[in-house]
Amino acid sequence: MRKTLVSILAIAGTMSAVAFAADREIKVDDRLDASADTLADMMRASDHGIPHDLLDKAKCVVVVPGMKKAGFIFGAKYGRGFAVCRRHDGEGWSAPAAMRVEGGSVGFQIGASETDIVLLVMNDGGMKHLLSDKFTLGGEATAAAGPVGRDAAAQTDAEMNAEMLSYSRARGLFAGISLEGATLRPDGETNRELYGHDTTNREILTGDFKTPAVAERFERSLHRESAERTQ
Repeated sequence: MRKTLVSILAIAGTMSAVAFAADREIKVDDRLDASADTLADMMRASDHGIPHDLLDKAKCVVVVPGMKKAGFIFGAKYGRGFAVCRRHDGEGWSAPAAMRVEGGSVGFQIGASETDIVLLVMNDGGMKHLLSDKFTLGGEATAAAGPVGRDAAAQTDAEMNAEMLSYSRARGLFAGISLEGATLRPDGETNRELYGHDTTNREILTGDFKTPAVAERFERSLHRESAERTQ
């Protein structure tokens, strides 16, 4: 029995390591372009897309394209993406701050998959968590599955009470993947590559950082899909 358990853990570790190593090799500019495509596709998915009125109300947005999930009985999630927040004057979005998402799971599962993730941060409480060193969805930060559709009446109790609304899409379809227990934290390595020096996500998201040239497509996607917020 002990040998079987060790074998299962070894298989799970190998599958996860291979999937996550591949994700780490993706270049920053490619990940930014993938974030732009993810946001545009999930906003424009007809009656199953993210409602524009919710994005217009969001204080911040986190996009994680192609989050990896792999395992055998014991599973793990890993992804790298970017967060942006509204500028203080309501005119546009901040420069992107790099994020990492990590999590684990236990249960019947085998294989590997990729899922695109979008989180809408809806209030000051959610933004406070986003600006911290790390936070756990369903732990420090309350999160709910976001309503979909073009109808502005899609505003639900979850929207009113949750600090963050989560959306996911796997292989072109909206998926029900749970982010409960997933931890989000700054990706200092990517930030250093983007800005040429060490910086914190708080400094990027609340400061006057200039958007790097490689992130301009992502910035255009944000401006195209959301209205400016008046203060």
